[in-house]
Amino acid sequence: MQTRILGTDGPQVTPLALGCANMSDHDAPADEADALATIRTALDAGVTLLDTADFYGMGHNEDLIRRALREGDREKAVLSVKFGGLRGPDGAFVGIEGRPAHVKNALAYSLRRLGTDHVDIYRPSRLDPGTPIEDTVGAIAELVQAGYVRHIGLSEVGPETIRRAHAVHPICDVQIEYSLFSRAPETNGILDTCRDLGIGVTAYGVLAHGLLTGTYRQPAGGDPRAHWLPRFHPDHLAANLALADRLRPLAGARGTSVAQLATAWVVTQGRRRGTVVAVLGARRPRRVEEAVAAAGVTLTDDELRAIDAAVPADAVAGTRYAAPLMALLDSERAPNPVRAHTENGL
Repeated sequence: MQTRILGTDGPQVTPLALGCANMSDHDAPADEADALATIRTALDAGVTLLDTADFYGMGHNEDLIRRALREGDREKAVLSVKFGGLRGPDGAFVGIEGRPAHVKNALAYSLRRLGTDHVDIYRPSRLDPGTPIEDTVGAIAELVQAGYVRHIGLSEVGPETIRRAHAVHPICDVQIEYSLFSRAPETNGILDTCRDLGIGVTAYGVLAHGLLTGTYRQPAGGDPRAHWLPRFHPDHLAANLALADRLRPLAGARGTSVAQLATAWVVTQGRRRGTVVAVLGARRPRRVEEAVAAAGVTLTDDELRAIDAAVPADAVAGTRYAAPLMALLDSERAPNPVRAHTENGL
């Protein structure tokens, strides 16, 4: 796989990254042997970026990555770590934290669990509404100066926050949900802002949490995720699966699966919209192998137009998260017109 740079001076990565959340945080967590093999398969295939968070499995995911890394693997791996998601003993999320003291304390524990002296990208998982982004990024910048962090990233933030953070310290990438079923970054200014500032995009949810795999079947009794992922709700699910089915003839003509076509579509956006890396949420080695093959597919302009016609940007039914979770996303907030006018000198 060809490599690309995240940000102006960020790490060199492949167009495909491995998201490790589902190995620890899932209704049916991955078999540990499968999880270890998946991480190693990704590294052996040339995938360099491993995405994790200190709250995935309350530290389990970082410990898993440490055990998966063999001799020499740490030099290959680009470790991207999110922080700030607070959880209770029952696993429930209880808040978001971005204060400078928490930033430094959280990193100390992550370094110990990962068994390393630095992380390559460190990022708040969500914007803490009680802490200015300048304070959070400023604290990470101090960790960069001290050598504990190489680069700073962001996650699920809008254009205004991206610009404010980038003014404090260069941001290498913004992590955002982006797929054929989640096209908002194309119209809300996030992709444009990242391209203008020379910031990369790491796109997660490329298979729409399973809706774009081409193999998803609704469990008997309904999908338990429907209460927090409205696109799985019975009111929306049938329409969304029918929409995904419209990709089957296009995938067949290309000699790929629906999942591979959807992955290739995200990777191809890096050719059109700046640096875009697809974050694959895999739990088994076979999925890595399929995605690596998809990353090598170059879609033509005609194929991209056919995909857009089959799955229009506004055709998916339901929001990507339930209302309480959507309220936590700075990326979903309308831009502040007063601040935008001021920034533009108006």
